[in-house]
Amino acid sequence: MTNLLAGDLDHVLALTQGVWEELREARLFVTGGTGFFGCWLLESFAWACDHLHLATTMTVLSRSPEAFRDKAPHLAGHPSIRWIAGDVRTFPFPAGRFTHCIHAATEASAALNREKPLLMLDTIVEGTRRSLDFAVSSNVHRFLLISSGTVYGAQPAALSHLPEDHAGGPDVTDARWVYGEGKRLAELLTSVYSRQHRLDCPIARPFAFTGPYLPLDTHFAIGNFIADCIHERPIEIRGGGTAVRSYLYAADLVIWLWTILVHGQSRRAYNVGSEEAVSIAGLASTVQQALGARQPVRIAGQAAPVPGDRYVPDTARARNELGLEQCIPLDEAIRRTAQWHAVPAAIRGEVRA
Repeated sequence: MTNLLAGDLDHVLALTQGVWEELREARLFVTGGTGFFGCWLLESFAWACDHLHLATTMTVLSRSPEAFRDKAPHLAGHPSIRWIAGDVRTFPFPAGRFTHCIHAATEASAALNREKPLLMLDTIVEGTRRSLDFAVSSNVHRFLLISSGTVYGAQPAALSHLPEDHAGGPDVTDARWVYGEGKRLAELLTSVYSRQHRLDCPIARPFAFTGPYLPLDTHFAIGNFIADCIHERPIEIRGGGTAVRSYLYAADLVIWLWTILVHGQSRRAYNVGSEEAVSIAGLASTVQQALGARQPVRIAGQAAPVPGDRYVPDTARARNELGLEQCIPLDEAIRRTAQWHAVPAAIRGEVRA
């Protein structure tokens, strides 16, 4: 069968040709390869291998490769992708020399952050150190840390877009910020290892996204709204709808990640996301219009702005230094996400290159 993501993957390939030439015959190691980011890294990697004949291999760490095989058999069984089972905090180092590492493990789970904050913190910090130790032992020369925009803490009301040199940070007296503070520690660890072991370590700080593989039933507002439209339900907003976010499409996201891995400056952070701010109420209306939904948007709370409830990056550094930009507009990103999710999972799992 035809890969349902063929158009997106061709888009990725067209804007990353130079990246793949740098990765020809490379040996990559990836943690977090089965989540939203990981699936897109694997999809784009497999597509590049099939179309450019790279002779490149990727080894992926997963807690359960067998479970992922049920989710995406075309990726689990791809000849250029190998698997090892293990916990990111304790995994056995695969044998041999590797050239590149992408550390993407850490579930961006609001429930885990709320219910088991110590587990969240341990997974981020211990997992990052274990991955760095592996990189050093395997003579890796490029290590991409996928951090988070939450390292900045609450965005000041007077700041429309967060730049990488913003000096803010999470409130360390509030356990709800454990994810963001954990990522700050991960960045610090990465910088220390980079200096001590001469390891090139660019850092990506992602914000908010949409696209195939994004869960529609968790804490991501855009996913919930798309699910409401697919199932012909009213779009429900629990708060006042005044929180402000921005959303980058997954195909653009993975272009940015591959480019930062290969061309990003070591110990330099790059915001990854869209600069096009939208309120949650505005997002609901955009989803409704993009999908032609007839059901209403219902706002449960009062439309009063909440201080610090804005999360929008300044991406001038990525644009000016690496030539990166948003290509897929939000309404089109929403349509592509909904179209992919509307296809039964059993059929999605049968895709081929």
